[in-house]
Amino acid sequence: MPPLRDLSVIDLTVARAGPVAVRQLGDWGASVTRIEPPGSDEDAMGVGARHGPDFQNLHRNKRCLTIDLKQPEGLEIFFRLAKDADVVVENFRPGVKHRLGVDYESVRERNPRIVYGSISGFGQDGPYRDRAGVDQIAQGMGGLMSITGLPGQGPVRVGVPIADLSAGLFLAIGILLALRERDRSGEGQWVHTSLLEAQIAMLDFQATRWLMDGEVPPQAGNHHPTGIPMGVYPTADGHINLAAPSNRMFRKFCRALGAEPLLEQDQYADAQSRYRNQEELHEEIASYTRKRKSAEWIEILNREGIPCGPILRIDETFADPQVRHLGIAKQVDHPDRGTIEIVGQPMHLERTPQRMRNAAPDRGQQTDSVLAELGYAPEVISELRRRRVV
Repeated sequence: MPPLRDLSVIDLTVARAGPVAVRQLGDWGASVTRIEPPGSDEDAMGVGARHGPDFQNLHRNKRCLTIDLKQPEGLEIFFRLAKDADVVVENFRPGVKHRLGVDYESVRERNPRIVYGSISGFGQDGPYRDRAGVDQIAQGMGGLMSITGLPGQGPVRVGVPIADLSAGLFLAIGILLALRERDRSGEGQWVHTSLLEAQIAMLDFQATRWLMDGEVPPQAGNHHPTGIPMGVYPTADGHINLAAPSNRMFRKFCRALGAEPLLEQDQYADAQSRYRNQEELHEEIASYTRKRKSAEWIEILNREGIPCGPILRIDETFADPQVRHLGIAKQVDHPDRGTIEIVGQPMHLERTPQRMRNAAPDRGQQTDSVLAELGYAPEVISELRRRRVV
């Protein structure tokens, strides 16, 4: 049985960061009810067409009903759902949930056990509280764009929405922590993070270089900023990644490369020396790696236990035998597109594995059934529809 099968989640999220958090819960069995406003489906809530790859990947394993939260009857439907829910998740600007009346305090009055999760651009308070925040803004303000790219290139964004993704993952972890604590205390709580905080956390050792030693990390391009050599090197037919930063690994690497003369040079004798002389070392290594094709080097270096690998396009990644073996591409049946593949979870629970229960729902697909579960009679549902409450 799915590990989160007993959880009931209300999903108020838009765009990407919030849906990432909810996806973590739904993929592991939580019953997720997604609330969307009535109306057209033109932009599918900011992530492209509803039947397109982005929306389908974000919103699988949910059901959906439409509610106009600005109408009193719509707000009442929300609170009837929230009364017995375990989790509510939203990622509006901080003031929006208060204007709608679906903020943590309002929900907690009706359900003290609720765990309420929030993501914002910059935090729930502070001088930037009400600013609009999206992934690329957080990448810039969080320092990531200053260390990404080739030295001297100027700021470069990471090719995936890393602030959105990490904020969603951090919020999901926080929600699970709060649920675990609720098992002991019997009380829920508000859990919140922001794109800015998540992005700074993802800087990890680069941020700590500044905090501990006052060092502002520069752009390092395709090479590791401190572990040398570790990075991208040219071959006779392309490029490979390789890593041999420790003294022992560097000696093995030079012998496998046929570059024993490098071991006789004092400027490469230890990790500190290699760090100080990294530009010269990168050029020296490249003069050797250019002599063979990528596949040859990968075979030679892997045989010696030296980390290395090809640099693949995404289509090549999913064709790779190890990726196929891991099964991270998951199939799900879609009523219009047939069997589609989306990206599964990267962790494995051996007894209770992830299962794809359903594709992302159409707008309001389960409105009638959810309202019926809440005790609304068919004629009442019809009237709510007529008045565009749902």
